[in-house]
Amino acid sequence: MHISQEEQQILLADARETIIAVLEERTPAYRRSQGRASALSQSCGAFVTLHIGGNLRGCIGRMTGSESLEKTVRAMAREAAFGDPRFPPLAKQELSQCRIEISVLSPMSICSDPRSVRVGVHGLYLTYRGRVGVLLPQVPVEQGWDLDAYLDYICVKAGLPLGSYNESGAKLFTFTASVFAEAS
Repeated sequence: MHISQEEQQILLADARETIIAVLEERTPAYRRSQGRASALSQSCGAFVTLHIGGNLRGCIGRMTGSESLEKTVRAMAREAAFGDPRFPPLAKQELSQCRIEISVLSPMSICSDPRSVRVGVHGLYLTYRGRVGVLLPQVPVEQGWDLDAYLDYICVKAGLPLGSYNESGAKLFTFTASVFAEAS
């Protein structure tokens, strides 16, 4: 899905407004796009990632959309700031240092050949033995991983032994993402 610069800015502003409104205990005041057909009204998966000083501060998303992209981003911004179980809720004094990144996901495709995964292009979704792991396409680049490390880490992320993506019954999916962020 193509997301224009204007739409990217609206989504980033909505994500920040969602977080500010929670911190200020008020109703969000969202900027509205002009009434034309827009990517904002499409249904698709999205993740919102928060960084402070280059370090992860929260990341939550949905692989598929059940609502419009703008509603999904707003909900995921709230969850990334206040519901990521790896971190305490975002404090008001942290917000000025917080950089918001949004990843809008393509539909997933089954990956029949893990060697075909392109680092930096494909995100991974692994499901096996009731466990699930997700890695966004930008993660292996940020971590400096090659393909083998990327495939190993999707297993780790799912809480599975290394190489589990090759096991009978394991399902490995790929997807792409349109990734954009606030200026540093």
